[in-house]
Amino acid sequence: MRVIWKVAVGLAFLVGLRPAEPLCAQDYRAQALRILSTVPLVDGHNDIPDAIRERGGLDSVDFGVLQPKLMTDIPKLRAGAVGAQFWAAYVPVTTLHGGEHPAVYALEQIDLVHRLCRKYGQALAPAETVADVERNFTAVRGSLSGLNFERPRSPRDSKVSCLIGIEGGHAIENSLGALRMFYRLGVRYMTLTHWETIDWADAATDSAKHGGLTPFGEEVVREMNRLGMLVDLSHVSDATMVDAIRVSRAPVFYSHSSARALCNHVRNVPDSILKMVRANGGVVMVNFNPGFVSEAVRVYEDSMARRARVLRAAGVDTTAVADSLKGWAARGPKATLSQVADHIEHIRDVAGVDAVGLGSDFDGITQVPVGLEDVSKFPDLLAELLRRGWSEQDIRKVAGLNALRVLRAAEGVAASKR
Repeated sequence: MRVIWKVAVGLAFLVGLRPAEPLCAQDYRAQALRILSTVPLVDGHNDIPDAIRERGGLDSVDFGVLQPKLMTDIPKLRAGAVGAQFWAAYVPVTTLHGGEHPAVYALEQIDLVHRLCRKYGQALAPAETVADVERNFTAVRGSLSGLNFERPRSPRDSKVSCLIGIEGGHAIENSLGALRMFYRLGVRYMTLTHWETIDWADAATDSAKHGGLTPFGEEVVREMNRLGMLVDLSHVSDATMVDAIRVSRAPVFYSHSSARALCNHVRNVPDSILKMVRANGGVVMVNFNPGFVSEAVRVYEDSMARRARVLRAAGVDTTAVADSLKGWAARGPKATLSQVADHIEHIRDVAGVDAVGLGSDFDGITQVPVGLEDVSKFPDLLAELLRRGWSEQDIRKVAGLNALRVLRAAEGVAASKR
């Protein structure tokens, strides 16, 4: 009996030493939310200003309640623990051709962001500097240099910092004076181009006319450095990326781009340039657009575009073409949250963990990855990285510290030039 008793005790001891059960998805999400109570999550690009404009303006959309047809509203921002959001003052390239003034369109978008912050001041707060973001985050102790954020008392204690980025360098209408005035209105990054090549910079999705930046384009980059405005290289050609990195004295910023090695879209960043970003100290905010995330989706979308051209050439009604493409898209492949995590890991592997952040493009995209349907899902993406073995400190960097570091570096370069 004594032998049996010893065996039983030994088995019980071994059972007590067995590895803990693996965490479940809810546990990882809870861990992600705990991390986000100590550091502001910074999203590099959200198009809600134009989405609200298209729906009739600020008086037509109650941003304080759930909006099922939008990817962003205050309840979703709170659920996603968003700490700071770069709202895109998107300027369509059509303003270059239709007799409109791109600068006026940009001003209207900027005005909408300012009014959004005033109208929903209990949840949103304007921000122009890293110090503003820290203050709005509530109960912030220390600064980014110490990476020391204190846990807010509750999610409702924090306000979402509202930063502004202009999407499309044509907004300045070839005027450095306009660039300076946009800065004074709170703009803290400008995407050098959008879909079309402009007078001073080549775009990724248009014919190259300049081989990158013109001399005036280089002057724009230098003036952005002097002001403390981030040089955003999403949408620009590879040659423009290389020129901007060469000219800029501050780290560069990709507000919403992913890794070309995983999805061969010209909007993404190739490994050769990711290595330059690492040396420059910049950051690539990973885009959630399915066509930039999944190679299968990209190929399928290219086929859809060719199909649309054939239908239009055959004289098919525009509405009928749109309906046909919508049905075709519904049957196509889907991008996933896991693939977005793959892009984050690839950029980390090539450029380092300090070079990657989040740039969703929510409300500027019509399709989303499965699992990343709106801004409430950010913690699920960080939970996936935790599941893959990422450290909490590296999660903090991707969530927001990398973006804040780059903004602070731009502020430092500007201060040195005054």
